[in-house]
Amino acid sequence: MIAARYKDHVSQLQTNYESALLSVFDEQPPDGVLLYSGSEQHYYADDRGIAFQAYGHFLHWIDVNRPGQMLCIRPGHKPVYYQVIPDDYWYEQDIVSDPAWGDCFEVVRLTSETALIEQIAGNYAFLGNHRALAEALGVPDALTNPQALLACLDYQRAYKTDYELDQLRVANRLALVGHSAARECFLAGGSEYDIHMAYLTTCGVLEDETPYTNIVALNEKAAILHYQNKRRQHQGGNRVLLIDAGYRVRGYGSDITRTSVSKDIHPVFNALLAGMKSIKDKLVATVRPGLSYVDLHLTALAEIAELLTHVAICRGTASELLEQEIVHRFMPHGVGHLLGIQVHDVAGHQQNLRGDILAPPAHSPMLRHTRQCAESMVFTIEPGCYFIPLLLETERQSDRSGTYNWDLIEQLYPLGGIRIEDNVCVTADGVENLTSAT
Repeated sequence: MIAARYKDHVSQLQTNYESALLSVFDEQPPDGVLLYSGSEQHYYADDRGIAFQAYGHFLHWIDVNRPGQMLCIRPGHKPVYYQVIPDDYWYEQDIVSDPAWGDCFEVVRLTSETALIEQIAGNYAFLGNHRALAEALGVPDALTNPQALLACLDYQRAYKTDYELDQLRVANRLALVGHSAARECFLAGGSEYDIHMAYLTTCGVLEDETPYTNIVALNEKAAILHYQNKRRQHQGGNRVLLIDAGYRVRGYGSDITRTSVSKDIHPVFNALLAGMKSIKDKLVATVRPGLSYVDLHLTALAEIAELLTHVAICRGTASELLEQEIVHRFMPHGVGHLLGIQVHDVAGHQQNLRGDILAPPAHSPMLRHTRQCAESMVFTIEPGCYFIPLLLETERQSDRSGTYNWDLIEQLYPLGGIRIEDNVCVTADGVENLTSAT
């Protein structure tokens, strides 16, 4: 079934690209589009390579995460994959063909960029990071990463084919296996490094093979949204684990966050965790075609405001916490983002094929998604509540200080915070939770 669905996926991309070329270049469209996977990069003044990640639009067609590769997309023709495999005895250079490719591509095998340049002739748009290569291929500046064409292609990436949804379902299922192992390691007293390695080992992946760097935060570090370290020392008396970790399948990455607590956790934090799980489930159930993602975010803020008053972290009413933007200090990020080839996928603010943008509300500048929900769109839902001294301590001197239960907040500072994150797909009449359904 995967080969058939992949063939349909490539066919849909072919249609999208042909339509984009006609709409953007209505008078004299180029012969087609050259998609470049990307160039190998090195650290400054060093010969050590930086872990490579192929260009998203290239990976959208074919799962080959290698530098120097090229796809040629022409209306009415089978895509040509110029598979560049250098003659090299320093590194393994072979590229294994995926059986799912079938006859989707004409494959031309080459050994160098020079040979690639010699192969391609015509008037093309070039998408990728290698301007010098585009010039060598005779592509004018106006056709190198033209923004109008990119706007069309970026916008369409939000809508997933059946093939893409299959990969995302598997990526969710396999990530959850790693999350289970991570939780067990946490409960056994493991360090952040131990928990990180338990996740990778259970998933059977190297760190560079994950869709993003795992966030493994114990206790107070859970208040750092993109905490990047992995403390090797055992903290002793671990109370909270926040782990944000995914899995990649054929280029498509899941993005799942779970928060676990010890048996002797502070009762208010435990109530807060239960409430956040309930909020996440309520938000997921709300998703349907036509729903504004901005409204979904506003619902998340309102629900968290209610929870903060219910557990007595804040005084006053939920509406007051919203009006005074107090709740935003406990959840400073957006409730989610588009998901696919890239974890924070493209065109989250884009409203149409032309590239018109709807900026997030002023009170939530970090909201990455402002589009209207539509069938086959995939995104995350990840409400959070954190005790971040940088955001809260400045409130002690404000006229809103009395709204905060400072004695309780000080007790909760060492516990960091909570985030619960699922990946969902909008269906014709509702939602499929790709995370809980696996």
